[in-house]
Amino acid sequence: MNPNPELVAQSQQFEKQVIELAPGVYGAVGFAASNVYMLIGDDGAVIIDTTETTKAAENIKAEFRKITDKPFTTIIYTHSHRDHISGATVFAEEGQPEIIASDNFESDLVVIEQRHPAPGKALMARTKRQFGMSLSFPDERVNLGIGPGDRPMEGMGAGFMAPTLHITDDKTTITRAGITLELVKAPGETPDHIVVWLKDKEVLFSGDNFYSSFPNLYAIRGTPYRDFNAWADTLDLLLGFNAKVLAPGHTMPVIGADKITGVLSDYRDAIKHVVSQTVEGMNKQLGPDVLAHSVSLPDSLANKPHLKEFYGKVSWSVRAYFAGTLGWFDGNPTNLGSLSPQQRADKTIRLAGGADSMLVSVKKAAQDNDHQWVLELTDHLIAADKHTRDAKTMKVAALRALADTEINATGRNYYLLSAKELEDTLD
Repeated sequence: MNPNPELVAQSQQFEKQVIELAPGVYGAVGFAASNVYMLIGDDGAVIIDTTETTKAAENIKAEFRKITDKPFTTIIYTHSHRDHISGATVFAEEGQPEIIASDNFESDLVVIEQRHPAPGKALMARTKRQFGMSLSFPDERVNLGIGPGDRPMEGMGAGFMAPTLHITDDKTTITRAGITLELVKAPGETPDHIVVWLKDKEVLFSGDNFYSSFPNLYAIRGTPYRDFNAWADTLDLLLGFNAKVLAPGHTMPVIGADKITGVLSDYRDAIKHVVSQTVEGMNKQLGPDVLAHSVSLPDSLANKPHLKEFYGKVSWSVRAYFAGTLGWFDGNPTNLGSLSPQQRADKTIRLAGGADSMLVSVKKAAQDNDHQWVLELTDHLIAADKHTRDAKTMKVAALRALADTEINATGRNYYLLSAKELEDTLD
């Protein structure tokens, strides 16, 4: 495998380390997909987020115990995504800590089993592909775009504990272990986000409202619509703190007021640009397929390291904004109805001169490294059950070739794991 060199370089920031952000304030980075923060108080310590597995939480706790033996008396969830809430039991082993979250604490990953009807199996299958859960490291799963590719998987999702205190006001000030904290509602990647402001040390814990990648405005695992405008407004809120240390839920902390102002402003401007350009195209009656290929960030933003498409992707975001605001219909009356995939495949194959002729075209596309065209042609052959084994074999090769050019970690993972799944059907 020859992964995209920019994606490989992104891995350098995921070295396992505990960083002192301010006196008594520490961040564990590189141990798992998400970061964990510890604030040491008078008679206890506050934990902000608990990561994705109990094993990763154990490793982080062991490092924190080299710094302090004070009990973990309070746990704060910045939001409900599983990679931030699944190690709570590990930090609670020595007592019964208070667990704080927003009063609208809920996500597709937490309550999917409770919904009726719920596409839980589809969501989990796609989640495995997005994160490349069964891919080998480092040849296949290079990194997660916002976290290390090499991380323990034992106890995935196993250590969640329900909140015991829900924050209801837009801003709530609490004191725990002698530490005064402001908890502020800040919807972004999820509606239930809260950020934590440690005013006396000017440290802002921002959850997933910022990380060093273009924001994941749409997750390919499948997700409800994420409110782009609310996320951009929250970035203005974060700018208002004038923090000197920004502690995100993923990737390295950002140090220095000027640098923080720069990255948060860029993040906000990138989201607003995608919205404005997509809306402009929608008002010209352009559909999502056209817009996904025409909307892009200006060079002044696209070339910023913290806006590279390691995790989120502009084209996916454009499609998500279109669907989230106008719905699935693209405005073209042709698409009010549609042929079934098999009907379209049969007609397209006949138009191409038959299955043998289409297979020749697939082979030519493969020779030309036109991998997307290979995928689209082989999908027709597979749907029509024509030259199926050859088509699947060439689709597998095209998926792997696309994976090596893909800068987006989740896209790479999805290509590679989909290739493995398809290859298994050939046995």
